[in-house]
Amino acid sequence: MGGNLRRKQEKARPMPRQYLLDRAMWDAEHLRDVMREHVSEMIGDANGMLVIDETGFLKKGTKSVGVQRQYSGTAGRIENCQIGVFLTYTSLAGHTLLDRELYLPKSWINDHDRCREAGVPASVRFATKPQLAARMLWRTLDGGLAVRFVLGDSVYGSYRPLRAGLETRSQAYALAVACKEKVQVAGSRKRVDQVARQLAAGDWQRLSAGDGSKGPR
Repeated sequence: MGGNLRRKQEKARPMPRQYLLDRAMWDAEHLRDVMREHVSEMIGDANGMLVIDETGFLKKGTKSVGVQRQYSGTAGRIENCQIGVFLTYTSLAGHTLLDRELYLPKSWINDHDRCREAGVPASVRFATKPQLAARMLWRTLDGGLAVRFVLGDSVYGSYRPLRAGLETRSQAYALAVACKEKVQVAGSRKRVDQVARQLAAGDWQRLSAGDGSKGPR
């Protein structure tokens, strides 16, 4: 879909495109919902998967909304950056971004003058990255997109309300958790590292996520 849009842009005159990106008023949330319906029609599949992840956008100044010195996985260290939480959809037919939320640190939320200057609505409240991810998941799942699994790392898997919300919806998931996390097994709560140690070697199956620069990942 992105390639088709890019080819159309290359053929179009520059001014209409600049107007759309710079000055046109349009409802981003409505467009997100329309795109989700389009994704469902084009690449929706009963075995489709939702993937939650975050990424950082390195910045030089202090005016970009949400910017501060914080850890960025993109840089692999603490940098002056913005952090976005993203929800993607993947199936055998293709993959695409579905939704996004900008993480606003407390340093921003608690500075009302700074938020007002940057155009942040007064109604915006602080939300952790897992809470932002949950918002996107509930919107998407309630929208009827076919999903078999929800995937994410321990930042999101360790947020129990997210896992509980998925279980309430009978939605299967594969979310990483910290080794100290406790889960319900045979009527009792156990740490996941204890459960893992009780499994036999034959209970595990190692799969590659694809080829990396140093071989299979």
